[in-house]
Amino acid sequence: MFSTISKAKAYTPEQVAEMLQLSKNTVYELISRGEIIAKKLGKVYRIPSSSISFLFTGLDSDLYLAEENDKKKLPIIEKELKKVRKLL
Repeated sequence: MFSTISKAKAYTPEQVAEMLQLSKNTVYELISRGEIIAKKLGKVYRIPSSSISFLFTGLDSDLYLAEENDKKKLPIIEKELKKVRKLL
């Protein structure tokens, strides 16, 4: 469990603002609108690295990776559907 936690990367809003060349207030606005997913721990926010990729992909990174995996499997699924339809 601890190895997973130690590998997880999270940033402060100030760090994200610097990375994205935005003001820290803009980052807080993006958090409040849900455009950046952040977790409030006490009085501070932490932003996972996957949340930042959301800004560039338009999808949460987990959803993006799942969609890419689904796209790879689509030809196999279509082939199996054709077999089943022939039996009907």
